[in-house]
Amino acid sequence: MITGVNHVTLCISDTDRSLDFYSRVLGCRPAAKWSGGVYLSAGETWLALVKCDGGPDAGRDYAHLALSCPEPEFDSLIAAIRAEGCAEWSENNSEGAWFYFCDPDGNRLEIHVGDLQSRLAAMAQWDPAEKFRLFD
Repeated sequence: MITGVNHVTLCISDTDRSLDFYSRVLGCRPAAKWSGGVYLSAGETWLALVKCDGGPDAGRDYAHLALSCPEPEFDSLIAAIRAEGCAEWSENNSEGAWFYFCDPDGNRLEIHVGDLQSRLAAMAQWDPAEKFRLFD
């Protein structure tokens, strides 16, 4: 079922400041930057720092932990989560298979098929006006 942590999403208010802090101070490796956020690698973990309207406090509802799931097991895992009556907190609006739900204590989680590399590949298909930058 779950094979590990896929990524951690945190809400930020300033993309450049967050990129500087997470890369220079914490030593994370930048992967991509666009007007709405930054993707970084923290060892084997992908960090998604997403700009939230009104700053981090206003966007806490989007902060979540994403867990990896092999694609062949995705549908059965989602069915099991739904059978438990877990509330869904968002809909998938990007590439790949995702499912957003709350655990019994209300923690926001995501089941995600894919990884940082598949996300970066999908970014190449984004609107050119978005002006995202991929780091080496």
